[in-house]
Order: sequence, then C-alpha cells, then structure tokens
Amino acid sequence: MIRILHRWPGLLALALVTVLALSGAMLSVFPAVESLAVPRAEAGLSVADLASRVQMTHPGVEQIRRASSGRITAYWFDQGAPGSAVIDPATGQGVASADPNPVERWLTNLHRSLFLGDGGRIAMAAGAAAMLVLSLSGAVLVARRAGGWRRWFAPLRGRLTGRLHVELARVAVVGLALSSATALWMTASTFDLLPDQGAVATVPTAVNGDVGSAIANMDLLVTTPVAELRELAFPYPGDATDVFTLKTDRGTGYIDQGTGALLAWADLTRWQRLSETIYMLHTGRGAAALGLLLGLMALGVPVMSGTGAALWWAGRRGRPRIRGNVAPSRAATILLVGSEGGSTWGFAATLHKALTEAGQSVHAAPMSACDPARYARAERIVILAATYGDGGAPASAKGFLDRVAQLETAPAAPIAVLGFGDRSFPGFCAFAKAVSAMAEAKDWKELVPFDTVDRQSPQDFARWGRSLGSAMEISLELCHQPVLPASHSLTLISRRDYGAEVQAPTAILRFALPKVPLWQRLTGRGFGRFQAGDLLGILPKGSAVPRFYSLASGRRDGFVEIVVKKHPGGLCSGQLTALEPGDTVTAFLRSNPAFRAGRGRAPLILIGAGTGIGPLAGFIRANAAQHPVHLFFGMRHPDSDFLYGVELAAWQTEGRLSRLVTAISRGARPHYVQDALRAEGAQVAGLIQDGARVMVCGGRGMAAGVADALADILAPIGLTPIALKAEGRYVEDTY
Repeated sequence: MIRILHRWPGLLALALVTVLALSGAMLSVFPAVESLAVPRAEAGLSVADLASRVQMTHPGVEQIRRASSGRITAYWFDQGAPGSAVIDPATGQGVASADPNPVERWLTNLHRSLFLGDGGRIAMAAGAAAMLVLSLSGAVLVARRAGGWRRWFAPLRGRLTGRLHVELARVAVVGLALSSATALWMTASTFDLLPDQGAVATVPTAVNGDVGSAIANMDLLVTTPVAELRELAFPYPGDATDVFTLKTDRGTGYIDQGTGALLAWADLTRWQRLSETIYMLHTGRGAAALGLLLGLMALGVPVMSGTGAALWWAGRRGRPRIRGNVAPSRAATILLVGSEGGSTWGFAATLHKALTEAGQSVHAAPMSACDPARYARAERIVILAATYGDGGAPASAKGFLDRVAQLETAPAAPIAVLGFGDRSFPGFCAFAKAVSAMAEAKDWKELVPFDTVDRQSPQDFARWGRSLGSAMEISLELCHQPVLPASHSLTLISRRDYGAEVQAPTAILRFALPKVPLWQRLTGRGFGRFQAGDLLGILPKGSAVPRFYSLASGRRDGFVEIVVKKHPGGLCSGQLTALEPGDTVTAFLRSNPAFRAGRGRAPLILIGAGTGIGPLAGFIRANAAQHPVHLFFGMRHPDSDFLYGVELAAWQTEGRLSRLVTAISRGARPHYVQDALRAEGAQVAGLIQDGARVMVCGGRGMAAGVADALADILAPIGLTPIALKAEGRYVEDTY
C-alpha cells in the first residue's frame, strides 16, 4: 500500500512537482542575495530617527516598510507624483529602485499559479499535496530499505539508479515535507480556508485634533528599534483625525499625530505568529540560510523524479504483472517475495496464477511489506526468498527478519519457506534458511518443510509445488518458464590459453562490443554501460539456465572480456573454452554494484587466485587516475597460468598498479595467496588502518583462507573482517 501511495502521486504529478521544486529552488536564492546587498541600519537606531531622516529627504513620505531581510523601502508623493526607493538608513536617502525584480516576479507567478490565476494556484496546491504524500511515503520506504529508522543512513547496495534515488531522499525528505506542508497552509490562507484569529487594534476615533508633533517626541517611535519595524504609515497631510500606524514584530499600535501619545495597541496573537513562521519557513524571508538549504533539497526533486520514473519502468519490465491480486485482508494465501534482481517474482507469478486457477484467493507482496495484522483471513503464508551475497536479505525483503522478531507470537496461519539460489555459492539460500530458522524459533507452525530451488530450476519448483498442493489438499502443477533479459550475440575476437601444463585449462576470452541502440547508451541499460565486476550471463546450448562470469573489462575498454576455466563435465565452460575467433555466444549483462572498485582515493587491496584475477585486472586497467592499488595474486605456476602477466607488468610501469605480490602453489615450496598476505601482514594492516578497501575474488575455499589470514593480521589493531564488511570495506565475489 505504501509503495502504491508513493508511486502514483509521483508519476501523475511528475511534471508539476518538478516545476514546483525547480522554481522554489531558484526563488530561495533571492532572500539570501537581498540580505547581503541591503544597506544595514546601525545598532540602536530607533524608528523615530529613521523616520526623521527619511522625512527630511522626502517631506511627502507616506509609508516606510522594513522587510525581513533588513531592506527598508520608503513611499512618498512629491508634487502629486508617487515615488519610492530602497533607503539607506544612515542618511534617509534612496539608494536603489524599489520596483520588484522582474525575474523574481516571473518565477513567483510561475511557482504560485503557473500564470493561470486561481486555477493555477489550485493546480500547484495539488502538486504540493503530491509532494507531501511522496515525502511521507518515501520516508517509510527508505526506513524499510535501510532496515529500520535507526539505520536511516546505513550503507546501500543495488543499482546506481536506486541508490541515487534513496540517497537523495535521505537528505531531502525532511525539507521537502516542510516545504510542501507550508505551501498547502499558504494556499489555504489565500483562499480564506483558515480561521481568521488575528487581533487588530481598533482604529481610534477620539484624537487630540492637533497636528505637527515632532516625530522625535513620540515615545513609542523613540523606544522601538528599527530591527523590530515592519511598517510605519504617516497620517494623511491636512487630516487632523488621521494617526500614525506602527506595525512591529510585537504587534500594531496607533499614535496621535498631535501629542505623540499611544492611542491603541494590539499584540500579535499566537495564530498570527504561527502564520508568519510558516511564511518564513516556506519563503526563506527572514531565514535566508534556511531558505537556501531548502532550495538545495528541492534541487534533488528533478533527479528523484527521473530516477523514480526509471525505477518504476524497470520494475514493470523486470517484475511480471500479477493479475487478480486479492487485497491482503481478503486473501486465504499470503505470498511474500524476497527478490534482488527480479527473477524470484517470476516464480511468484507462476505460483499465484496456479493457486488462483485452483480457486484460491491470493495476495502477493514484497517481504518488506509483511504485516500480519492485515491478514485477517489468511490460512497460510508462503515465502519465496532469494539471498543477497553471503546471506543478506535481498532488496525486497529488507527489515523482514526484524519485523518478525518483534512479534509477540507467531501468526496463526502456517508458513512455507522456499529458498532460491545457486549451490556453487557458499551462501546458498542462506537468507531463506534464516527465515525458516526464525519461524522455528517463534514456534510458527510449518505448512511444508523448508526447501530450495537451485539455479532457477523449473523441476525443483514443480517438485516443491506438488508438496505444497498436497498440504493444501489441492492438485498443484507449477510449470514455470524463466524469463531471461534481452540478450545479444557476442563474437569472439581473440583468446589466450593458459594452464594446460597444470591440468587447469583456462582462457581469457575477448568478445567484440555489440552494437546497442542509442537509448541503451543514454540510459545505461544492457551493454550501453557496464564496468569490470559486473556479470556476463551466458546461455549455454542445451540449457535454459544461464551461467554467470565476472567481467574483466568495462564499456570504455571497447570490448567484453571474461576469464573461463574448463571444469570437467561443465556444460558452459566446456562450450566457452572450445570457441574460436569468429564464433558467437548468446549473452546478457547483469549489474553487480556490490563489487565495484569505486572512485575514492583510498588504497585498494585486491586479492584473487586463478580466474578470480578477471575483474581485478579490469579494475587495474581502469585505474587511469593511478590510485594506490596492491594486488595479491595466487597461481599454480608462473610458466603455465600467470594470467595477465604481461599486462600486469605494463600496468605497474604506467602507475595503474602500485604493487604486485604473487603466490605459487605448485612448486618446491607451495605458497598460497593467504600465505602471501600473512608475509606482508604489517603493510596490509597499515594500509587498512589508512582506510584501504579489500576486494576478494575467486573460489570460496581461497576466500575463507583469506578471511582467516586477515582476521589474524587485523587482530592487533582491533579490527576484524566482519567489521570491515559492515563498513563496506571488505567485499567478496566468490564461486
């Protein structure tokens, strides 16, 4: 529900909210410029002194106004002709035109009403309401993604578009909510929709009848500092019944022009002070620094609008539409999905359709939206959960475990948990296992035993579906066809072979960069934009399940490169290592933003063995800025599988690689990469103390050995690999 509440106001009011934000951001500059440019009144200057100086320069003065920025403007008649000017309070003389800035006036009309009068004001009020809804719902979604309000600024992962959207929202949401709420208040005030609770002093009728008392003798004007002045209106010349009207930050008063006596006074009410505070918060008048800050936050709206629309479109393309999704309060089956890249949603759609056709009422939602209080008629809760990295929650399941842990008792509806993953990875279905363990700890009744699906296997899914159907006492046949991303044909242009002498045939395969449409290059989709460390999905002949290889190149390199080791009986690796230049494969790209070198100047410690050198070589190749990079590379023998040996030497010469440490495992004295780390322990610890980031790529056995070595190296300085991972300074890409 929160996602829907966030999505549709943003999409429907996209242009309106963008105009509102940009015009507001530009208007926020004017109060700051004005406050810097206006002549300042000296400390202690009274209204009486100011009025006397202006009256001497302009005898026909009718009114003096002071803006919240400190600008003083006088209005007068001179021989029947009106005049006005910005006043220097030191002399009472005009120093600048009092006419409004035409650019500011134009922007103000655009911001308030789109130049359409009352109809435009209503439209812009609708835009402000949409922004308020977006701000409040967005805050809830940010908290969900971060894992709770206390983790508001927790590190993010995922695609750049999503991270940029959330990062901006984290900073800007408070300011946008404040700006939109105050805008709605001001619109309501404009249309007299708010109660009038202002107190105004009654204009006196009993006056002395004399004229000509000196301003310097009027006690109220003498004791009122210019810093409190808002407006001083002079009596009409020759009218003995007229009075001086003084408006200040404290209230409004009337002064007899003949005696200088105060005739009536009314303090500002709390309602008036609230209204003025809201005006100040919205316009920045009287708080220029705050106005600039809110203006800067508003500049994030166009970016968030664009990224939000892109995320919505990507979601529509990446997540299948689930038809007939019943409201959670009316569904017998609650289907919760934890997905990182979107593939698990495809399985959810297949299950939803099969259950619906079997006569069941089903509600499907992200795990992050879990709310047992809304499942009034639920007879079962089914969870399909992928895993991120080594066991983390996928994007659509953030906060789920914390939410379940806070429940006093488990829901009455029994639970079924199905995990999705790849058995070749050490964290196979680790998050789904954690969900199952949490349910067991809560004494949550189990509908069917915990099960897993390996590599998106339709057979595994169908087998589990039959078990679920049996538990529900219905016939349930799940026929799922995975939907793969749009693929391209890649042509091999060169290959270099290694490892035959040590029975580990390995090849560096370089493919020509495929031609991509202009829109993909502009949006960065597919092969339009990629970096070393992203994943190349290869669909081997005879299989519907892709295999993924870490890229050793980026778009700027002008080619697509991977490192492949032939595994005995390996379908995809066997086909790839048999390719000859000119042959083609079908492939697609998958972003891997969690394994990126980044752009900071902090040192990088790259650790890899065997084919794990692939993405690490890509990072070094892209290091044209010559940031400090230290590579620890393990191989079997330098004469057989020193992958990228020639390039690494050249990159050292060019300054792209600061230091290379190798470990040889097939020699007189077997030496592994973790042994090389221990030998350089003092330097490694020093680099990490200086902020270095550690990136590990290779087999999971090697990665475990590296983690143990780093634990020993870091212990004397009070750090651990776990602590570095929490800070985003230790990342792995293992297989």
